[in-house]
Amino acid sequence: MESHIVKILSVQNVTHDVRCYQVEKPDGYQFVPGQATDVCINKEKWKEEKRPFTFTGLNEYPYLEFTIKSYHDHEGVTNELYKLKAGDEMIIHDVWGAISYKGPGYFIAGGAGITPFIAIFRQLFRDGALERNELFFSNKTSGDIIHKEEFDKMLGGKAHYVLTKEHTPSFLSGPIDKAFLETEIKDFSKAFYICGPDKMTEAISNALRELGANPETVVFEK
Repeated sequence: MESHIVKILSVQNVTHDVRCYQVEKPDGYQFVPGQATDVCINKEKWKEEKRPFTFTGLNEYPYLEFTIKSYHDHEGVTNELYKLKAGDEMIIHDVWGAISYKGPGYFIAGGAGITPFIAIFRQLFRDGALERNELFFSNKTSGDIIHKEEFDKMLGGKAHYVLTKEHTPSFLSGPIDKAFLETEIKDFSKAFYICGPDKMTEAISNALRELGANPETVVFEK
């Protein structure tokens, strides 16, 4: 398996528990928006602790970018990542991933599940091809929303935010379930892209099939 030791160039806060890491890009390293790699921290205790993270920058950038949510309730990899700073090192591996753009449609994300869609949206926006796409992004609270200003800029009124633990007039509320989809989705013949917790992804995929979506146009990480 291919592996590269890369130095962290910068670390930036995105939300209260999400940070953006820009790291060195190895020569010849290529990916497609939506793809990911396995990442380790280049420290003795953590070198074999691989975790999958999506590239959130574009392939043309001179660096690689990861947008990572850290969980501070246990001493795991993401908690350790949160402690890293510029100059520290990661180990990255081969590129993989089943989420890729297959045409205009609806993107449905839960929490950190938005990450595969960040690079896809950035690429489409750069190419002037984002207009016929729509985002439904579910989070617990408004403070959990990753890159809201950028999504608003790219998608305008087609970026919809759904909160499950906070009620605010300017946001949708409740779970993204069959009833929600029936109300909010205008065209079930379009492509659907889903990423979030496993239970959410499975429930939404099943609901979409029941509502007439073509299973071949429902894209999610398998």
